[in-house]
Amino acid sequence: MLKVDLHCHSNVSDGVLAPADVAAYAGKSGVNVWALTDHDEISGVKAARQAATALGMRFVAGVEISVTWANETVHVVGLQVDENNPALIAGLGATRNGREKRAREMAAQLEQAGIPTPYEGALRYVANPDLMSRTHFARYLCEIGVCTTTSDVFRRFLTEGKPGYVPHRWATLGEAMGWIQGAGGIAVIAHPGRYRFSDTAQGALFDEFRQLGGTAIEVVTGSHTPDQYGTYAEVARRYGFLASRGTDFHAPGESRVEFAELPPLPSGVTPVWHDWF
Repeated sequence: MLKVDLHCHSNVSDGVLAPADVAAYAGKSGVNVWALTDHDEISGVKAARQAATALGMRFVAGVEISVTWANETVHVVGLQVDENNPALIAGLGATRNGREKRAREMAAQLEQAGIPTPYEGALRYVANPDLMSRTHFARYLCEIGVCTTTSDVFRRFLTEGKPGYVPHRWATLGEAMGWIQGAGGIAVIAHPGRYRFSDTAQGALFDEFRQLGGTAIEVVTGSHTPDQYGTYAEVARRYGFLASRGTDFHAPGESRVEFAELPPLPSGVTPVWHDWF
C-alpha cells in the first residue's frame, strides 16, 4: 500500500532538517512516496532525490510557491516539476526578492513590542538567508520563552493586526501556474482550509485556478482539521479536482500531525498520484 506525503519542508526554506534528513525521517515513518516542497526554492531537490532513492522511496520533485490573491497569501504546490527549468528558477528567484527587507521590518515591530534582538535571534534558525520567514521568528520566540509553541506565537504575533506582521506581494496566481506548467508540473492548491476567504471568494479562487489549468487541491494535510478532510474531499468532487495529501512537515514534533499519523484520503476522491506509477 502506498503511503504518500507530497508536502514537506527542509532547512532550504523554513524547515529544520536538511533534505536528506527529512527523507530519512519520512522513510522511517513508513512513507514510500515523498515530495520535498520547499517555499519558493528548489535547490534542495537534488539532495532529496538522492536520499530518497537510496532509501527505496519514490521521489517527487516539488516546490511551494507563495502567491498573492485577493490581497491574501495563497500557497500553490507544484509537483513533478523539472527543477532545472530556467523559467521556474528565475520566477522563484524573483519571488524570493524582498524577503530580507520584510524580515527587517518584522524584526523592528517585534523589537518595539519588547522582544530583544529578534532579527539576530531568528537568523540563528535560518539555513538559507534568502528565505527568512515568520517561522524562523516563531522559533526564536519559543526559544526565549515568550511563547510555548509556534501555534501560540501565531496567535499573539506575526499575523494581521499583531506585532511583527508585514504583508508582502508575492507572485500572481497566473505567474505561479505558468512556472509550474512550464516545468512540466501539476499545480495543487495547498491547505485551502487555512485561508480566510468567504465561501464566495474561495469559490472564485477555485474557479480561477481551474481556468488556469489547476487540477488538484490538498484534502488531507497537517494544516487541516479532521472535519476539513471531508469538507475538501467534497470540494474536490464538486470541481473535479484530484486530491493531494501531505503533512506540511517542518520539524519533528512541530507539525500538528506527524508522518505516521496522517490518515489516508477519504473515499470518493481521485489521488493526484493515481496515474504516476
